[in-house]
Amino acid sequence: MDDERTMDPTVGGDPCDPYDDGVITVFVTDQKGERHALKAVDGWRLMEVIRDWGLPIRAECGGACACGTCHVYVDPEWMPRLAPATDEEMDQLDQIWAVKENSRLSCQILTAAELDGLEVALAPGSEIDE
Repeated sequence: MDDERTMDPTVGGDPCDPYDDGVITVFVTDQKGERHALKAVDGWRLMEVIRDWGLPIRAECGGACACGTCHVYVDPEWMPRLAPATDEEMDQLDQIWAVKENSRLSCQILTAAELDGLEVALAPGSEIDE
């Protein structure tokens, strides 16, 4: 019997209870150009949401802002809604390639109700080596 709460079995099952308070949807375009709607609980790092849904993101440092392997491009319309990048994040972005004006580290973006509908794309270099 199918569980109606399973969001997208092709991406690995539901890492959060979609019936919890504070659940939002973020849209992530992977390196192949496929767009995924991911449910996220408020207060989680966007990198964790992407990883927990099974999308191919390296995220080697696990969210410590120490590697840049969770690099994403934020849709320009969403950039003003995000908290500004810290000096630490800017230092990491200075050390990676393919950085654009809308580059951010997904480990530094916390999900929140005001980010419901956030659009990001996984940047080159964030893919998992196979």
